[in-house]
Amino acid sequence: MRHHRVEKWESRLDELLKQVDHALEDEYGHLFAVHPARPQRGVTANPQHDGLFRVTASFSPGFGSELGRGYVLQLDLVTLEKVPQAKLERIQKKAVSLIQDGLERVLPGRGLKVQRDGNVWKIVGDLSLKPIRAES
Repeated sequence: MRHHRVEKWESRLDELLKQVDHALEDEYGHLFAVHPARPQRGVTANPQHDGLFRVTASFSPGFGSELGRGYVLQLDLVTLEKVPQAKLERIQKKAVSLIQDGLERVLPGRGLKVQRDGNVWKIVGDLSLKPIRAES
């Protein structure tokens, strides 16, 4: 059983990541063929389960990490095609920018930032369970 504030916090983050998934599909979804075992965009109720992109985040306690605890972002292109490194980096940069821009909107007053932590992108900042401003 998880605390209701954790559920609410992660639900807001998940909605942002779904919006980012849609934006990436709109802009880049035509560039590569979707993996043959994956449904085409819009077939499932959750954009993380269909289309070219899968944008997720999972909590990490940060052991051995330079930045400590946070939410590690997973930005996947689900294709069998070879994705050129430069294009992959451009898509990741766009995703990170969209996530950073949306964090204050969905989780206000926490000073959350998306930063590189070794070879992964991570959301770091105030991860406390204090009420989100709109709830107060």
